[in-house]
Amino acid sequence: MSTWNRGGPVVVEVDGSAENLHVVDYACGEALRAGAELVLVAPYALHGSFSPMMPAYSPKAPAELADDALRVAVAHVRHHHGYAMDLVALTDEGSRARVLAHAARSARMLVVGRSRSRGPQRLVNTHANLTLAARAGCPLVVVPATWRPSLADRRVAVGIDGTALSAEALEFAFGVAAGRKANLIVVHAGLPADHAFNDEDPEHSWISRADALLSDSLAPWTRLYGDVKVTRFLSSRPPAAALVHESGEVGLVVVGSHSGALPIDPVARRSVAAMTCPVAIVPHHPTAEEQERLRKQREARRRELVTPTY
Repeated sequence: MSTWNRGGPVVVEVDGSAENLHVVDYACGEALRAGAELVLVAPYALHGSFSPMMPAYSPKAPAELADDALRVAVAHVRHHHGYAMDLVALTDEGSRARVLAHAARSARMLVVGRSRSRGPQRLVNTHANLTLAARAGCPLVVVPATWRPSLADRRVAVGIDGTALSAEALEFAFGVAAGRKANLIVVHAGLPADHAFNDEDPEHSWISRADALLSDSLAPWTRLYGDVKVTRFLSSRPPAAALVHESGEVGLVVVGSHSGALPIDPVARRSVAAMTCPVAIVPHHPTAEEQERLRKQREARRRELVTPTY
């Protein structure tokens, strides 16, 4: 089980751009479905990087620009969603990661936008979002600038590998699917195409093992969320490629991610960088038993690297 506060608010980043209002709309929808408070957060640097020689030069201080962005976002929410929603707007000075992680410390979800950048800059932004997800401690939803409400929002996909890393992701995906009254697609990929079926011993084929793994992983959640229709999907594609392919048909893809200062998750990284639908990154926080097992594995690897000098 995860450690985030499932009864907390929905927190969304506000950056003052026109595209960011679509991200705010996404967060509004999640808050309305959950009956939760919506928190708009605008981080800003103490000293701006503006120069009179720059085309986008503005004489306003960063704090004033953040306040202006919040006023626009609040007016947008009230105009489109009325005054029934509990709404909080705040600004804070500091790095984006610190401010958002602090604001989301008791949140059920943190929502941010994905920039339209390409090439190396997209990789930098993707890594920043993965680091933010690890620091925030709650699920982070990355919403592309092109997102608009559609019928695809009634379908949710989650990638699982049968390990503890995907346990929280599966829990979160079932909760979202239940809230949206959506169908849930459970993706297990990495099927070796040449050895998927073992005619000599069909009971130990990859298909049989994968199906047993899915049954064990889904059992507690299908009992808890009996109204959620679940579709199992086994693929011979690499896990990231299978999820990217599935993202064209769903409104949300959920992936698990490691927590910690330096999260290294190739599947989550490619999911955030390549998918056209929103992606939820759900960090896994190791239990005491898992931490002890990891410590022993690191010690074993260190002993293997010791080379005798005689």
